[in-house]
Amino acid sequence: MAKGVIWATAEDLARNRGRVLSLYRKLLRSLNSPSLPLSWAARMAKKAEVRAIFVLASEERSLHNIEDLVDVADHSLSLLRKGEIPKYIQ
Repeated sequence: MAKGVIWATAEDLARNRGRVLSLYRKLLRSLNSPSLPLSWAARMAKKAEVRAIFVLASEERSLHNIEDLVDVADHSLSLLRKGEIPKYIQ
């Protein structure tokens, strides 16, 4: 991302697109893990929450907020892989 710029340019958004899509897919796949204590309906509800978060976050244009959202997604993915449910989707 460009240094000294507050708002994301089209180039910044294009550069992050692959990473964001990858995180999105990994989060949805991780919610299917048998180590999570969720029923089928709860899994579908959590997936819907993840989709809603990503849809709302897609409107974000601040570089700092985009970095924070990606960091939160990385952290949530690591928790899901450990068999824990992150707080923001509980």
